[in-house]
Amino acid sequence: MRLLLSSLFLKSPFEGLQSHADKVKECAHMFRKAAVCHMGQDCKQFDILTEQVSKLESEADVMKRNIRNHLPKGILMPVDKFQFLEYLREQDKVLDEVEEALFWLSFRPKGIPDEVATDFHRLIEAVLPPIERLSDLVALARHYFRQKSESQREKIKNLIREIRKYEHEADHLERELKFKIFDHIQDSLLVFHLIMLVEHVGHITDHAENAADRMRAMIAR
Repeated sequence: MRLLLSSLFLKSPFEGLQSHADKVKECAHMFRKAAVCHMGQDCKQFDILTEQVSKLESEADVMKRNIRNHLPKGILMPVDKFQFLEYLREQDKVLDEVEEALFWLSFRPKGIPDEVATDFHRLIEAVLPPIERLSDLVALARHYFRQKSESQREKIKNLIREIRKYEHEADHLERELKFKIFDHIQDSLLVFHLIMLVEHVGHITDHAENAADRMRAMIAR
């Protein structure tokens, strides 16, 4: 019986979560390539890069469904099932906002206006660090829920603080960019478009922080 019970733990739900996090990270880097390319105003690769992002999102969606459909039953879950699914949901929402941001970018083939291009590029760069760290966060969690080491738990908490810091920095850039759009752009339709675009980019880091908060709940005692 002891051997049978141990075999039930061989397939941890965190393995699938790790694969999903890695796919989110890959998608975020592809988003950066597409956004920077688009800002060049003569990017022939934008549509191709956007399609690649869509393909990665579809692959991540398959992973998400597979994770949901193969969760261990009852006591075999190392964490609360609801909290685990909430984490997965927020991590997956990162991809939704990436696709939405690219969708709004595609409305303006001429690129980002020069008056706000530098600031927009800073915001794009600020999006990557918290997404990259989600993969590290899941990796730490996998070790923690196997060993329940206090040192691992502290590493997770420190990384969560780091992700929150990245989100706050991105949030500051988002607010500053909105002010600049209203100050320097005269066309009301363009103002609306840029504000919506900036908000969707900002939402990417919002969901990364939300995911980190869900992880904090999972390791809480």
